[in-house]
Amino acid sequence: MAKWVYSFGNGRAEGRADMRNLLGGKGANLAEMSSLGLPVPPGFTVTTEVCTYYYANKESYPAELQGEVDKALAEIEKTVGAGFGDANNPLLVSVRSGARASMPGMMDTVLNLGLNDKTVLGLAKSSGDDRFAWDSYRRFIQMYSNVVLDVGHHYFEDVLERKKEDLGVHMDTDLKADDWKSVVAEYKKTVEKRTGKPFPQEPREQLWGAIGAVFGSWMNQRAITYRRLHSIPESWGTAVNVQAMVFGNMGDDCATGVAFTRDPSTGTNLFYGEYLVNAQGEDVVAGIRTPQHLTIEGKTAQKSDAPAMEEVMPEVFKQLCQVRETLEKHYSDMQDIEFTVQRGKLYMLQTRNGKRTAKAALKIAVDMVREGLIDRKEAVARIVPASLDQLLHPTLDPKAPRKVISKGLPASPGAASGKVVFSADEAEKQARSGEKVILVRRETSPEDIHGMHAAEGILTSTGGMTSHAAVVARGMGKPCVAGAGDVRIDAAAGTLSVRGTTVKAGEQITLDGGTGEIMLGVVPTVQPELSGDFAELMVWADEVRTLGIRTNADTPTDAAQARKFGAEGIGLCRTEHMFFEGDRIVAVRQMILADDEKSRRAALAKIQPMQRKDFVELFEIMAGLPVTIRLLDPPLHEFLPKTRTDMEQVARDVGVDVREIEQRTNKLHETNPMLGHRGVRLGISYPEIYEMQARAIFEAVAEVQKKGGKGVIPEIMIPLIATKKELDLMKAVIDSVAEEVSHASGEKLEYLVGTMIELPRAALRAGDIAETAEFFSFGTNDLTQTTYGLSRDDSASFLEKYQQRGIFEHDPFASLDTEGVGELIEIARERGRKVRNSLKLGICGEHGGDPASVFFCHKAGLDYVSCSPYRVPIARLAAAQAALGGPLKTE
Repeated sequence: MAKWVYSFGNGRAEGRADMRNLLGGKGANLAEMSSLGLPVPPGFTVTTEVCTYYYANKESYPAELQGEVDKALAEIEKTVGAGFGDANNPLLVSVRSGARASMPGMMDTVLNLGLNDKTVLGLAKSSGDDRFAWDSYRRFIQMYSNVVLDVGHHYFEDVLERKKEDLGVHMDTDLKADDWKSVVAEYKKTVEKRTGKPFPQEPREQLWGAIGAVFGSWMNQRAITYRRLHSIPESWGTAVNVQAMVFGNMGDDCATGVAFTRDPSTGTNLFYGEYLVNAQGEDVVAGIRTPQHLTIEGKTAQKSDAPAMEEVMPEVFKQLCQVRETLEKHYSDMQDIEFTVQRGKLYMLQTRNGKRTAKAALKIAVDMVREGLIDRKEAVARIVPASLDQLLHPTLDPKAPRKVISKGLPASPGAASGKVVFSADEAEKQARSGEKVILVRRETSPEDIHGMHAAEGILTSTGGMTSHAAVVARGMGKPCVAGAGDVRIDAAAGTLSVRGTTVKAGEQITLDGGTGEIMLGVVPTVQPELSGDFAELMVWADEVRTLGIRTNADTPTDAAQARKFGAEGIGLCRTEHMFFEGDRIVAVRQMILADDEKSRRAALAKIQPMQRKDFVELFEIMAGLPVTIRLLDPPLHEFLPKTRTDMEQVARDVGVDVREIEQRTNKLHETNPMLGHRGVRLGISYPEIYEMQARAIFEAVAEVQKKGGKGVIPEIMIPLIATKKELDLMKAVIDSVAEEVSHASGEKLEYLVGTMIELPRAALRAGDIAETAEFFSFGTNDLTQTTYGLSRDDSASFLEKYQQRGIFEHDPFASLDTEGVGELIEIARERGRKVRNSLKLGICGEHGGDPASVFFCHKAGLDYVSCSPYRVPIARLAAAQAALGGPLKTE
């Protein structure tokens, strides 16, 4: 029989850390902490299987669930010595979500559950503090009404603001017990007015309402968006954790806080966190009050005047340090912990592997290897490859002038410039139209996630280093400056002002998330360098990977950058990109406009020395590493002008009548150019084009070898072939040119001729083609288009709907379709290598930098992947993880 509820607390637990799929991350770790003997308030977890059942059975529960919940609740009552609904000595509980993957702030929480008009009096009596009891009750009504009854927060905030105005006070802490009593009465009236029913008084009704709301929140819009951004399957569901309340807001010997066992921004081995005296946990993470630092060191570093926990509660701080050590040793990873201090006693409410920046992840992994906590392979497996993107992009140029107008907390590193926007919707709208924006908010909430994803960076005027904005920005790799207290934000007026400077919506600012600085205008940036921990981890990755990593590079700049990032050659040089520069385009257009072969050859003769110079530079940068050069691929009309004005300019440049340009453009027009006169079809029609390119390549090889450079073995690639005959004809042209250049230069020329496999027919006939081809490079961009019959340029409008409906798990142009396209790749590998055992295989579409696609390429037995320069380190790490059997699931 299925077990739906697992209890924990009092030094024992029915669950374990490795049961996260069933208990969710929070429930599994609460069980583990209980078994470790840490002070965890007792509670129980309703499993993720109940969530699955709930949605599969018209939002109803298994028949046995109520009995299991009642039994687990009785155990909590026994441990705590209080009764759920007992008017004299009430047990209060929290109800929280807990999916198997951490989704901070995305789902709903209810605290102080069990309070009603009677139990509030019992709480006042047992705590000896009327004010605390009525404050807890008003918090519960507001939270429960918002989460369960769908009554907006603002209705309650309006009541509270009016009360403070009537009393002539500014702070919540200025309200006394009787004031909170009258606020509670107004809150209950608000609920009845908005829902048509009184606020529920029966604790068990409250409990089931909260459990249902948590399961319901799995399908709220912000959770759906978060899952989409982080590739979390909807089928996982969430667990629900019900736990005895402990109170951080019973007086000055109480506190609540969030801590990381190491610095989540830098990875430094320092205890890092924040706390608030006389507060509940929501106050810390919601960014409503600016918290204080845990340690004296942290307080000093941020130049804060507020006393550190180390000073205010030295004994409790000492216990917390021991917990830090215990948890980090047990989990062998940096932990994100939540705690409450009730009347001088420490309670642990949560631990999980902490979200961290890529820089911190690298440092923590490398340091933990040095400390003997983990080995090198585990360090390699632990880093999320895509997160390296955060380290591969520019930072602010230290020499550039900057006008700093304010400084906040350095909540998430990196630098970004953009136009100021004051709402998440506006950020998303402007980003869609190509604008770079900075999202400016007083504080962010989970509803802002779509705008945070769209923005280049985030600025908030309140909140700390563990606020929603900070945690989410770090997870996304976005720069964030939080808690900039002297920045005044007026979203309605569309202004940000600080000490006499006003910035309006649409004006540019720059953020430095590493220092917390806010600057006027756009500040220039500098390129990153691979060094230190990054370089060390990459060496470890290279020791275990078997898949080669090349780059897609068409210019010397790209090639040099890729070499810095560890590329082992060029897997795709698109020669047509070289045609668009400067004077070349004029010669290219002359070639296209030519009426006969003689005129075409005359134009091509002008282009040849330019191409040769490009190849010389690429060969010298790659210093003997393989360079795969794709001969001309796009249809010729792409090189011709589109507008009348441009046509007139080209006519002047080339020295022909504008009507000739118009006629040629019309003649070259194709209804479906992606499947038209391009690739090898151009070479068959105009062999002199491929002949010129081959000559430029071989003359460049001869020149580099004569200079004493390393021997170059170019790999010449014919695009878009469907038949062996096409390749045979083009190889004959290339071989003939090679012989001529070798004879003329006196240099021995070694080279390979191969093809791009980007048509399903080519994949299926790979055995025939391999009789001629010495390598295959899978052009997965076009192979995906031709396999699905999808246009990459036109499908964006409906692909999202396909993902939402579960037809596609991912965009097939972003992550390789391993079933359909993948099967064609495997067929081509098998048939090709059967004919030519030494056949070299790689992929050169953008999939080469996608970690999931890299895992597939390793498994499929390819020799290399090729990707854009900035994705090379990501591919290196993904290839290493593939060799190790896949990445570690750290959450």
